[in-house]
Amino acid sequence: MTRQDAPTSPPVVLTVAGSDSGGGAGIQADLKTVEACGGFGTSAVTSVTAQNTTGVESTHVLPIEEIDAQCEAVRSDFDVAAIKTGMLATTEVIDLVTDCVREAGVPAVVDPVMVAASGDRLLAREAEAAYEELIAEATLVTPNADEAAVLTDVDPDDEADARAAGERLVGMGADAALVKGGHLPGEDVIDVLVTADRVETFRHPRVDTEATHGSGCTLSSAVATHLAHGVDLVDAVGAGIDLLARAVRYNVDVGEGPGAVHHLVERRDAAARTGATEAVESILADFVRRDARPLIPEVGTNVAVATPYAERPDEVAAVDGRVRRTTDGVAAARGARMGASSNVARLLLAARERDPALRAAANLRYDRSTASALDALPGQTVAVDRPASPAGFDGGGATDLIERAFDAADGTPTAVVDEGGDGREALAYLLAEEDSALSDRLAAAVAALDE
Repeated sequence: MTRQDAPTSPPVVLTVAGSDSGGGAGIQADLKTVEACGGFGTSAVTSVTAQNTTGVESTHVLPIEEIDAQCEAVRSDFDVAAIKTGMLATTEVIDLVTDCVREAGVPAVVDPVMVAASGDRLLAREAEAAYEELIAEATLVTPNADEAAVLTDVDPDDEADARAAGERLVGMGADAALVKGGHLPGEDVIDVLVTADRVETFRHPRVDTEATHGSGCTLSSAVATHLAHGVDLVDAVGAGIDLLARAVRYNVDVGEGPGAVHHLVERRDAAARTGATEAVESILADFVRRDARPLIPEVGTNVAVATPYAERPDEVAAVDGRVRRTTDGVAAARGARMGASSNVARLLLAARERDPALRAAANLRYDRSTASALDALPGQTVAVDRPASPAGFDGGGATDLIERAFDAADGTPTAVVDEGGDGREALAYLLAEEDSALSDRLAAAVAALDE
């Protein structure tokens, strides 16, 4: 029997940019990101570069007729919902792309690529002025600080300068300008979005890494794809920035130089959620089977397992309703789901800031007997006298506890003890890199209590 087809119709995004043989930026990054954000990526290659993680070795701009033919081939067949531009290299290419964007009449995100992350120049100096007409056709232009300085004569050093540069770009005709703050100093990365009637600031903690290859391409492609889906501009920019922040933190360590951003990180995170939930269910079954009543505190126990890319409590699987003691064992009212924990999930996320390899955690009763059982485990148990936090872990208590524990420990502790006080029950938080390791440690603790 012949099967019935079941086609899908994702929005089509056209990227007009250069090719990166290293795979981290350019057309390659654009297409990966478009697909990751639920679009269908098409392309017009403007130039071919020989590059890798250490730098650009050579660049060859394609004949203008070939670039034009690619754009026409895509637009004559596909219902293009958004256009994104990257490396355009010369005045002639910029002029061609300006005409293409004008004729298409769809949202256009212009990433004015001038210099690679390695410092290699990707735009002829005499082509800089040609960007003015393309910017006038843009829904959004996304320069970094150096590119904004070239385009506007404003050299952004802070948020106010970035706003001034964005206002000049909007004055040049762009619907909006996102002046990116990745090249500016400071503990936070501050990106400033300017439109004709509002200014929005996006702030993320800076990631301590040089693996940012492809960051500009990834951000602009993500925004373009969200616009193709019909998302509001501010929301599209916010979603793109959130994706990039995660893609930079969980970068791809490839090549001899700094690695590339992880274009598919959000898809990988979504795919890992089922496994995290199943891991919690497995640990919960062990708790019940081993009758772990001596380990259960008055507040109940929760078990949390994070995806490899988790950044928020709703990306951490946990027991819905916690594990409670019963007259004949332990039980949970419900099973596992994503976002079921606040306290243990926040503590695990705080611990992952110090050791990103950590994936699992559980809170346990802490008294004289459980202290002896924890001491029998391999690794270090660190007790911390944490000041009371009126807002609980939501108010930063988890971060405070973890910071104190890691500062006192020699490496990553196996268990962190909150000694309680001021009405708080003393608790121990068991940490592990894998859910199987957490199960083994819980089993060892139960066995030690039975001795």
